[in-house]
Amino acid sequence: MEDLSRLSFNQMTAGKAPLREVIDACSRQGIEWIGPWRHSIGDNPAEWGKTLRDSGLKVSSLCRGGMFPAATAEERRKRIDDNLRAIDEAVAIGTDLLVLVNGPSPDKDIDGARQMVADGIAAIVDHAEQSGVRLAIEPLHPMFAADRSVIVTMSEANALAELFRAGSVGLVVDVYHVWWDPEVYRQIERAGERIFAFHVSDWIVPLPDTLMGRGLMGDGVIELQRLRNAVERAGYTGPIEVEIFNEALWSQPVGEIARSVAERFCLTV
Repeated sequence: MEDLSRLSFNQMTAGKAPLREVIDACSRQGIEWIGPWRHSIGDNPAEWGKTLRDSGLKVSSLCRGGMFPAATAEERRKRIDDNLRAIDEAVAIGTDLLVLVNGPSPDKDIDGARQMVADGIAAIVDHAEQSGVRLAIEPLHPMFAADRSVIVTMSEANALAELFRAGSVGLVVDVYHVWWDPEVYRQIERAGERIFAFHVSDWIVPLPDTLMGRGLMGDGVIELQRLRNAVERAGYTGPIEVEIFNEALWSQPVGEIARSVAERFCLTV
């Protein structure tokens, strides 16, 4: 097996498997990084932080914060409070990075929803800075604009991040969401030091499902190595997180998933 030192296993690549099982599979496979999701750590982030430290795994990020737009001021306040908790959870589990999936519009006013995202980040950035946690805006593919995120291009994400200090707010470059963009390489260069994370998977043709149809690296059409080279030229040298939503993959034992991810990472990324 080639060098796995930068490979991070995003928890959702194993679907609904318990976090403890994912940790064990990563350790056995020689994977050094993991990206947990908030639903799995529940009300015990400090305990999970100890478990992760004891396992020897490093935590590349926590997913997810964001989801700022809402129909009422009270609901928006609750979502900001939830993001403040997410920052504390990131500290407790041992990562300095919170991924923001920014949420859909509550109505037809998509411009208003984008402003809610900017306002939401502004409301939490001071707490993030004081906690030593960076905020990573993840632009999603435009097909998710109606139900998952009103931030759908790297250009939008860059403009939003640039409202804040460079060391505090940056971007996730997730190949599944940005590979198609004619400006992707220009926007990667623009992001520069604001690239806080790099996520890989593949785009299968035909796409079996918009949300659950991501493929293992090498099974689709994304120029993975070219994108990796671009983010590295821009200055990113951190973990490379494999994040695959695919029910066929999830049906396999977690150990087999981890093995396949490690093999494909070495061959294709």
